[in-house]
Amino acid sequence: MERKELKYEALRLPAEWEKQKAVQLTWPHADTDWAPTLEDITQTYIDMAAEIAKRERLIVVTPHPDETRATIEEGFRQRNISGKALENLRIAGIDTNDTWARDHGFITLTGDGQTALLDFRFNGWGGKFEAEKDNAINRQLHRKGIIRGTYVDCNDFVLEGGSIDSDGDGTVFTTSGCLLAPGRNQPMTQAEIEQTLKQRLNARRIVWIDYGNLIGDDTDGHIDTLVRVAPADTLLYVGCDDEQDPQYPELHRMEEQLRTFRTRTGRGYRLLRLPMPQPIYRDGERLPATYANFLVINGAVLYPTYDQPDLDAEAAQTIADAFPDHEIVGIDCRSIIVQHGSLHCCTMQVPK
Repeated sequence: MERKELKYEALRLPAEWEKQKAVQLTWPHADTDWAPTLEDITQTYIDMAAEIAKRERLIVVTPHPDETRATIEEGFRQRNISGKALENLRIAGIDTNDTWARDHGFITLTGDGQTALLDFRFNGWGGKFEAEKDNAINRQLHRKGIIRGTYVDCNDFVLEGGSIDSDGDGTVFTTSGCLLAPGRNQPMTQAEIEQTLKQRLNARRIVWIDYGNLIGDDTDGHIDTLVRVAPADTLLYVGCDDEQDPQYPELHRMEEQLRTFRTRTGRGYRLLRLPMPQPIYRDGERLPATYANFLVINGAVLYPTYDQPDLDAEAAQTIADAFPDHEIVGIDCRSIIVQHGSLHCCTMQVPK
């Protein structure tokens, strides 16, 4: 891994709620798995793009730059959004396999006036899907000068952004179900993977969550579907009250484990329990709907909704308790979960 011209000891992985320069979206198109629902998913992406671009720069990666720009600009006009939002839009013409920017995007470290752009290998969640084009996006964004900083080649290690979360103060949370899953970094042991994470992310400690996986989740249990870090030593997590739900045993064990976690100063975490959406099915298959898959941006939290008014409202209130200084904005994500992800999975922030 190249660390040229970097004072690596001064770097850290910022928390998502810290100030951001931009958010990246990788746009759906007809040559992706979104083809059967392209109109629906495009409208959802425009909803996300509009809320982001109103508040900060938006980078859109697409193999069809002119067509995508026209689509977004028309969508903004229909939503009565113009001016600053359009100025914040930056289109990058790059070929793609799919759209999950959280997992193929740069993982960015900052500190002492430096920006380190860590480009880990994305291999389609352990080789489940074709990912060669997506794994090349970061190099092209850097080469084009669209995302600026010191490029750090980490392609000798598989790591997806959705598999980790940071408190901004040296603690990185992850799940053993994902990082130890086949096709990632075997035959590395958990201890070796932990040491690599500490070194690459300049983290003081790695906290492993050993339970929890949503039915229909292709990622082997990404943390951003289960547990999220918030200010003031707060963890938001997905709860489940239905003992007949097949997910109940794992989520119950996860909740018990979270109660045992301690901060670096030895205190227990403040735990905020997010509701479990009512099961949503497509073609007889349960989809991995979760309220944990929210995105924190400058001044707002975008959170997924599923046309379940009472539960959507409960999730919004819980997230507001964790982020009292942020506007809480719902995005209907029923179109996203048909491809087994949700809002956070589609995005990647670039911190200041």
